[in-house]
Amino acid sequence: MLDYSFDDWKSRAAALSFRSQAFIDGRFADAASGKTFASVNPATGEVLAQVSECDEEDVNRAVAAGRRAFEDGRWSRMAPGDRKAVMLRLADLIRANLEEMALLDSLDMGKLVTDAATIDAPGSAHFFQWYAEAIDKVYDEVAPTGPGDLALVSRVPLGVVGAVTPWNFPLDMATWKAAAALAAGNSVVLKPAEQSPLSALRLAELAAEAGVPDGVFNVVPGYGAAAGKALGLHMDVDCLAFTGSTAIGKMFMQYSGQSNLKQVWPETGGKSPNLVFADCEDLDTAADMAAFGIFFNQGEVCSANSRLYVERSIQQEFVERLIARAEAMQPGDPLDPSSKMGAIVDEKQTQGIMQFVEAGKASANLVAGGERVTVDGKGCFVQPTIFDDVSHDDPLARDEIFGPVLSVIPFDSEEEAVVMANDSIYGLAASVWTDNLSRACRVTDKLQVGTVSVNTVDALSAQTPFGGMNQSGFGRDLSLHSLEKYTALKTTWIKYRA
Repeated sequence: MLDYSFDDWKSRAAALSFRSQAFIDGRFADAASGKTFASVNPATGEVLAQVSECDEEDVNRAVAAGRRAFEDGRWSRMAPGDRKAVMLRLADLIRANLEEMALLDSLDMGKLVTDAATIDAPGSAHFFQWYAEAIDKVYDEVAPTGPGDLALVSRVPLGVVGAVTPWNFPLDMATWKAAAALAAGNSVVLKPAEQSPLSALRLAELAAEAGVPDGVFNVVPGYGAAAGKALGLHMDVDCLAFTGSTAIGKMFMQYSGQSNLKQVWPETGGKSPNLVFADCEDLDTAADMAAFGIFFNQGEVCSANSRLYVERSIQQEFVERLIARAEAMQPGDPLDPSSKMGAIVDEKQTQGIMQFVEAGKASANLVAGGERVTVDGKGCFVQPTIFDDVSHDDPLARDEIFGPVLSVIPFDSEEEAVVMANDSIYGLAASVWTDNLSRACRVTDKLQVGTVSVNTVDALSAQTPFGGMNQSGFGRDLSLHSLEKYTALKTTWIKYRA
C-alpha cells in the first residue's frame, strides 16, 4: 500500500462497497423506522451511502441483545484464553483488510488515506491485539486477613457498555472503547458519529467473522439527539464511554442522573498548550513537531497543540520556521499520496473554523493561510493557518476550534508560560520543549493536564492512559487502567475453620 499511486487509491475506492445497515444481535438490519441519512465524502460532496438512522427503538433492541448475551455468559463467562483467541483473530482480520478500513475512514471523514493506512487502521489492530493479550494476564487480589478468613477481590464485567465515539478518528476511537470493554467481558453497543459511521459497521462484521458471539458487539448509527441520547438515558446500560465535545459530555452526565446512575466516562474537549523555551537546542525539530501537532488530521484532534507559547527571544525566528512548514502542508485530495492535509469533515465544521479565522484577522496577526480552498473545485478544505501575537484572552487562544489554526503567544518567563498554559477550562495534554532537565521536570509538575510530552508532541501508546483533567473530562482510554472503567470490584468473603 505504501507504494500506491493516486490512481491506485482512486481505483480501489471506486471498487468499495459499504455496509450501511445497523448491526444488532449478530446481523445487519434496517432501522425500525426505515429512515436513513447520507454519509458524504467531504472532499467531493459525493454521497457514499444511505445509512440506517437508528433511534430509541433500535437502541432498545441492541441493548436487549447485549443484555441477553451478557446474562447467558456466551462472552462474559467465556474462558479467558478463548476470549483472547477471538480478539486476536479480530486483530488479524483488521490487518487483512487494512486497505479497506483505511479507505472507509478517508472517504467518510476526509483524512489522508496514507495516514489512515499507516496510523489509524494498524493502530486499531494493535490495540485489539494488546487488549487480547491482557485478558489472561490481569490477576485478581487476595486481601490480607486473619486465620479463618479468606477475602477475594475480583474485577468483574459491568454488563452492557454504551460507547459514543467521534468522527475525527472513526476506527481508532471505536477500537479504544470496544477493545477494552470486550476484553473485560462486557457486551457493547456502539453509536459512531453520524459523520463517519462506515468503518464501525465494517468492524462489526469483522468481529462476527472473528467469532464474537451474536449480541456482544452491536453498532447503531444515527444522530446524537436520538440514538446517542437513547443510550445515555437507557435504564439497562451499565456504563457509557464517550469521546466528543465538552458540552455533549455534560449532557451524558445529566442523562446518567436522570436514568439509572450509570457510570459515565467522558473524554472531552481540549486546547492543548505547546511551550517552546529558548534553551531548546533543536528548534527545527520543535518546529516540525509544532506543525505536526496542529496540522495533522487537519487539526481535528482533541489533543491538538493549538496554543503555541514561545519565549519572546526566539519568537520571530521560530514563527518563520513555522510559516515555511505551513506553506509546505497545503491541503489536497485525501487519496493523493502527495497531499499533506485532507478535507475538513463537513460543511458545518468548515464554516465554524472559518468563523474563528475571520474574527482572528481583526484581532491578531495572520502570518500564514487563513483561507478556505477547494480541490478540483470541490470539497471542504482549509489552509494551515497561523496567527502570531495572539492575546491570551482572544477566542483564538481560548476556544476549541478543532481545525488547522495555530495561535502563537509570546512569553517572557517560565512562570508566565505555566500560568497561561494552565489558564484554560481544558486540561487534556501539553508539550514542553527544553534541553534543561530541571526545567522540564518543574514545568511538567506544574501543568494541569493528563499527558505532558517533553521534546515531542501528543505522545501515546497502548501502555499509557490517555485522558484529561478539568473540562477535558476524567475518562481514561488505553493501558490497563482503562479496564477499570469497564469493570466493578467484587469482594467475596469466606469464613473457614482455621
